[in-house]
Amino acid sequence: MYEVFEQLLQKFGVSTYQVSKATGIPQSTFSSWKSRKNLISGEKAKKIAEYFGVSVDYLMTGVETKQDNSGLTARDKRDITKDLDSIMEKLTNKEDGPASYDGEDLSPEAAELFKEELEIALKRLKLINKEKYNPNKNKR
Repeated sequence: MYEVFEQLLQKFGVSTYQVSKATGIPQSTFSSWKSRKNLISGEKAKKIAEYFGVSVDYLMTGVETKQDNSGLTARDKRDITKDLDSIMEKLTNKEDGPASYDGEDLSPEAAELFKEELEIALKRLKLINKEKYNPNKNKR
């Protein structure tokens, strides 16, 4: 774990003293961490990760995990997928004729692009509505 911290120090060209001053973490904490006498606490790890602009996971393992910081719950994602599938089904329903724009049929490539953009719009709309209708719970 400390090895990743050392790599970050080198990458950003800073010393433990500078990190200590900026985060309020005593230099002795870094010394004990380096000599493996103590592990760093979660709160201190979070401060260090924020200082370097990395995740705590990266600080602890050296591996960046893909995080979903969208603020959407699993239920929100299911709802969006369901809505998206419903809209695309209606759009490509062969009974009503193929989807078209300005007199031209929608190509499969154009339909896929539309689907991707629609998904982005639905996600943004979900976040806006969560913040608008439940502002105390969903503050940014």
